[in-house]
Amino acid sequence: MKITDVKTILTAPNGTRLVVVKIETSEPGLYGIGCATFTQRPLAVATAVDEYLKPFLIGKDPTNIEDIFQTSFVSSYWRNGPVLNNALSGVDIALWDIMGKRANMPVYQLLGGKCREAATLYAHAGGGTFEEVEENIRRYMEQGYRYVRAQVAIPGYSTYGAGAGRRSSPAFEPTPYVNTVIKLFEHLRTHLGEEVELLHDVHERIPPIQAINLAKGLEPYNLFFLEDPFAPEDVDYFQLMRQQTSIPIAMGELFNNPNEYVHLIKDRLIDFIRVHISQIGGISPARKLAAFCEFFGIRTAWHGPGDVSPVGHAANVALDLACYNFGIQEQHVFGENTKEVFPGCPEIRDGCFWVNEAPGLGIDVDEELAARFPFPEHPLNGGWAPVRRMDGTLIRP
Repeated sequence: MKITDVKTILTAPNGTRLVVVKIETSEPGLYGIGCATFTQRPLAVATAVDEYLKPFLIGKDPTNIEDIFQTSFVSSYWRNGPVLNNALSGVDIALWDIMGKRANMPVYQLLGGKCREAATLYAHAGGGTFEEVEENIRRYMEQGYRYVRAQVAIPGYSTYGAGAGRRSSPAFEPTPYVNTVIKLFEHLRTHLGEEVELLHDVHERIPPIQAINLAKGLEPYNLFFLEDPFAPEDVDYFQLMRQQTSIPIAMGELFNNPNEYVHLIKDRLIDFIRVHISQIGGISPARKLAAFCEFFGIRTAWHGPGDVSPVGHAANVALDLACYNFGIQEQHVFGENTKEVFPGCPEIRDGCFWVNEAPGLGIDVDEELAARFPFPEHPLNGGWAPVRRMDGTLIRP
């Protein structure tokens, strides 16, 4: 069996730019699909796949997943960047999909079989006020969720994750944010008690020393985890944070190379890996990283927002089911257009992701329908707009 074609499918059925790789084989009707979505640079990823990986892969045996990953990884000589890693991911995940279909088994079976029946999710609850956030959390609890991320608007400033229309100013300031978030969680624990696990995402936006103070201030409220308190450039601060607080830490959605996690894992400086699977190259490196974490008591929390394609979410859940040290899975609710373009999306029931038992990843793509949803026009072609402080200083997004 040989690879006969490699192509990218670009689509935005619910407005988010998605990149999917399709690999066809010499075995009639046997193909696989993988997630290569880098929403901020989708056309660069498509070029990497179509112009560079495709000629490299044609004629290779698609069952040699590890060798294809390793040779593709070094074929550019310079490596570890997000564009090439997403291109590699599209290929790698598609090859696992092919392997599962050929074996007539779900991918999670190839990874060792189920450690659990479904993947527990955390939902996102934002709001303009503490009371609105509380109400949204209660709504999720009524639906069976036991884990909810809480974000709130900061009066007079912009912020991250509070919900659409919550930006009262284009500027962000760290001190009002830190003070407000600590008060938010005091309010939530006072009114919700300990009935629900609460999470929060800093999104790397504040100076490291203020992130440490935030973590210390949140410690009495028993968060399930605090996410991305530091930027990737500031990871040496984790040792100082660990000395100051026992709050559980999730980190890593912006890492490109799995080796960026190694010292954080071996020194037990974090508690959850927030891997964006397509960002590190696909299922192959992700499963190795998860296995490494198991020896250090660190759990998985794969990145799962809307800018992961449904194919990427299916790959996440395959790992969720197979990894003993699963921690939590980020929820994304698929829009109706997305579910039509990608039949077989994981289903949400009782606060969990459930997969079907179809061979491979259990998900497909309707190429004709996908073509009806081209990328929307955008002044930055999908790129992040600058976020600034009151004085105009740029901050990380």
